[in-house]
Amino acid sequence: MRRQLVHQPLWKKVLKRPEVGALGGVILVFAFFYVMAPPFRQLSALTTVLYQASTLGIPAVAVAMLMIGGEFDLSAGVAVVSSSLAASMAATEIFGNIWLGIIFALFFSLGIGALNGYLLVKTKLHSFLVTLSTFLMLQGLNIAVTKLVTGNVATEDISGMPGFNLAQSIFASSFKVGQVNFSIAIVYWIIFALIATWVLLRTRVGNWIFAVGGQGDSARAVGIPVKKVKIGLFMTVGFSCWFLGMHMLFAYDTVQSGAGIGNELLYIASAVVGGCLLTGGYGSAAGSALGAFIFGMTTEGVIYADWDPDWFMFFVGAMLLLATVFNGWIRVRASSGRK
Repeated sequence: MRRQLVHQPLWKKVLKRPEVGALGGVILVFAFFYVMAPPFRQLSALTTVLYQASTLGIPAVAVAMLMIGGEFDLSAGVAVVSSSLAASMAATEIFGNIWLGIIFALFFSLGIGALNGYLLVKTKLHSFLVTLSTFLMLQGLNIAVTKLVTGNVATEDISGMPGFNLAQSIFASSFKVGQVNFSIAIVYWIIFALIATWVLLRTRVGNWIFAVGGQGDSARAVGIPVKKVKIGLFMTVGFSCWFLGMHMLFAYDTVQSGAGIGNELLYIASAVVGGCLLTGGYGSAAGSALGAFIFGMTTEGVIYADWDPDWFMFFVGAMLLLATVFNGWIRVRASSGRK
């Protein structure tokens, strides 16, 4: 008996991509603010939007990978600030050297990620509980240690330290295209999204991440190192928090110890709007970048439209709800038998 090959329509193949819903959201949000906010149409406004998106998108890419692996991290927002504080205070109070402070902060951030992952796999608690605990501890440490060391709620200005200019050129410089300045953070954001996409779609580790998030027990049964994958994903989030923390430190020279609270929800929201499931096993790094771009447009669009910025979080919640419903509808359509 001759087997007949079933060719799937192109539109179904396209709809199965996690990024489709986010791409549609980008188009709609851009069109909305293009009409409602005339300053939004200027090229300089686009650079501001891209910068705002990059400060969300750098951690959101790593958070998306973690969510695909079946977990999420509530400590990422304050961990960015913790990394900045660690670098600044280590440089000024311990080493007297900018680069030793940066390296110290890197190991500190990777350690937070490793601790989250280790506690998760050892205690078998949900990542919500583990990272909520870490979030609360870091929030307290950020303020308490900063006050203890500096006598203030902010760190000292480090712009006069040797090596500052080189570090700033790497982490927080800008470049000009025509008459418009672009932050280097935008470039790093795009590079990280491309690397994460390549890892997820073209490497064995990427296959492991999807398998661990989709069917953890089955993945363990076929020899996938589930524990190592999860710890590695949390450390990847730690690395992204360190990198953004270094950008923020060298962009503003000082760090407010109480900052960063609530940003973890924006990282998670960017990943979800980009197509990631809270249940794991499905999602896209590129989609999280598009999700961050949507929130970047919303943040600046509200300002350019001269609306009350207090409405921003309302729009974030509304977009998160709509994106979740829309992405679910797309997956149902793509997997249904209709042609």
